[in-house]
Amino acid sequence: MSPIKTLFAATAAMSFAIPAFAGSMIMVEDAYARAAGMNAVAGAAFMQLMNHGDEDDRLIAVRSEASKRVELHTHIKGDGGVMRMVEVEEGFALPAGGTHMLQRGGDHVMFMGLNQPWHQGDTVSVTLVFEKAGEMAVEIPVDLQRMPAGAAMQMDESHSMQHGKDN
Repeated sequence: MSPIKTLFAATAAMSFAIPAFAGSMIMVEDAYARAAGMNAVAGAAFMQLMNHGDEDDRLIAVRSEASKRVELHTHIKGDGGVMRMVEVEEGFALPAGGTHMLQRGGDHVMFMGLNQPWHQGDTVSVTLVFEKAGEMAVEIPVDLQRMPAGAAMQMDESHSMQHGKDN
């Protein structure tokens, strides 16, 4: 290919790439996915969503080939104080300049009918769909060993309390 054709092709490729990059001010950090065990039929993904833009946005859907169904879920207190998971059809608000945590015991991405077992170190390919920012492809690592935030501290406190009673 001649230098002029190469330059033209590079310029054309850049002009298509720049709007997709510049248009989205959404960032995803600390994403991980987990399933309850080797024979689990469901799994979940957790992450921090940050909106660095000037406009409010909303995560309205997630798509993935990793399971038969993917939904946005949260936990709510039901009858008798028992927590249960429910689908959040309207999605999760992501305020301008703000952050929304998808975390265990709260809002999360739910995978139902896993197509294959998830192993430590695997990745789950998902497409996050935002109301304004559009679609964002994300590779989420499977981390079956991660404890919920604060669990290590709770374990330490629990151990200290037990130890204190023994003395």
